[in-house]
Amino acid sequence: MKANSQSEKSVVISSLVFKFLERTGYQGIAFVVSLVIARILDPTTYGTVALLTVFINVSTVFVQSGLNTALIQRKDITENDYSTVFYVSLYIAVMMYIILFITAPLIALFYEVPQLCKLLRVLALVLIPGAFNSIQNAKVAREMRFKELMFCTTGSVLISGTIGIVMACLGFGAWALVAQQLSNRIAICILLLTIVKWRPKRVLEWDRAELLFAFGGKLLFSALIDTIFRELQSLVIGKKYKRKMLAFYNRGKQFPEIIINNINGSIQSVMLPALSKHNGDNEKIKSMMRRSIVTSSFLLFPICMGLAVVAEPMVHLLLTDKWLPCVPYLQAYCFAYAFWPIHTANLQALNAQGRSDMYLKLEVIKKSYGLAVLICTLVFFDTPLAIVLGQCFTTLLSCFVNASPNKKLLNYGYKEQMQDILPSLGITAIMGALVYSITFLRLHAAVILGLQIVTGIIVYPLLAKLFKLECFDYILNMVKKFLKRGKAN
Repeated sequence: MKANSQSEKSVVISSLVFKFLERTGYQGIAFVVSLVIARILDPTTYGTVALLTVFINVSTVFVQSGLNTALIQRKDITENDYSTVFYVSLYIAVMMYIILFITAPLIALFYEVPQLCKLLRVLALVLIPGAFNSIQNAKVAREMRFKELMFCTTGSVLISGTIGIVMACLGFGAWALVAQQLSNRIAICILLLTIVKWRPKRVLEWDRAELLFAFGGKLLFSALIDTIFRELQSLVIGKKYKRKMLAFYNRGKQFPEIIINNINGSIQSVMLPALSKHNGDNEKIKSMMRRSIVTSSFLLFPICMGLAVVAEPMVHLLLTDKWLPCVPYLQAYCFAYAFWPIHTANLQALNAQGRSDMYLKLEVIKKSYGLAVLICTLVFFDTPLAIVLGQCFTTLLSCFVNASPNKKLLNYGYKEQMQDILPSLGITAIMGALVYSITFLRLHAAVILGLQIVTGIIVYPLLAKLFKLECFDYILNMVKKFLKRGKAN
């Protein structure tokens, strides 16, 4: 039993490392590409495509959420289930594309941007390969083949990034961003065909679809509520304020969002299939969930704090002064995203236990008070920054809401969870104060940014060692074991 436990732990750690490398490589290259394109294009062009992305993101929820997660969570999945989910997802993708195609002129008219019509009709094509990609991702997650996924996603972003940059340099404007997104989705599907040896059969079992939808349907509605609420802010800003303001909002949000996708997203992608294998063993799920929260918080807190502190010199150097208005949004979202490990760990634990009903209930509760806060910020403050600050408040409140079910289910409530993250939060605050003090030096922005980064990298691990944080030693041991196993292979 102990040998099996050690073997499983080794697989989880290895999968986690490769998932992190996959997300880091993909997001890192995508980030560099976006910086290059941002320096070429003006913020208004970015604001135009940001509006398009809102409608694509909402439509993608119907195609890729719910049933995809059910394929990962359930233990009794058959090959026919994959084909069934694929055909259902493909049908939804086609229907969503038709809806977007028909409504594109109305959307362009509402936002008074005629160019939106053609752009949306082309960009919406990403939904079709997205149906196939959702099955590929489910197969990879169940088999924990994140090493192969790393090479495929890196290759796809290199291909699409090159296309985007070349088209931006040639003066295609918003079409460069549309081509980049569309080519990325197509490329990842083609590359994954080399490792995921799955092709759809001529099988559609409605009884199995209904069974999977019994679990995945609640997750679909949960994801739909969450996505609509998040994108509602972009819709409001895009309509009420200038498209350029939406570009600053999205650009500021993108910096910390990339970090979240890399670290927290990697952990949670691996944790769902890992936790699902122990459905019924509450002590094991609690132990794994606790490790997830402590580890991801230890990694994310200092990065989010550091990013917020160095925001102004970083934007000045990387994006030029035309993007400086995005700095306040960047700093606010650093605070909001820093607490996401608590959200996602609690929600993934519910998914692993098959409690999608509770998941949906939490989403309804959170979005109810989130909508109330959004309306209040619009009525009483009427600035885009107030909208973001309101989201920071609801994010902190949601930590307690998401933790409440697991207090009963796993005996792991918000009080214990807060105690687990306090050590990392404390040394992060000390590090942040030291890094921020460097801004008072009258030096060139590049020198200040360099000193801040070096100071943060040195101070944080020293503080972790000084205060004897267990998580620090755990991560070091995990890295050492992974490197040793890599040499052995």
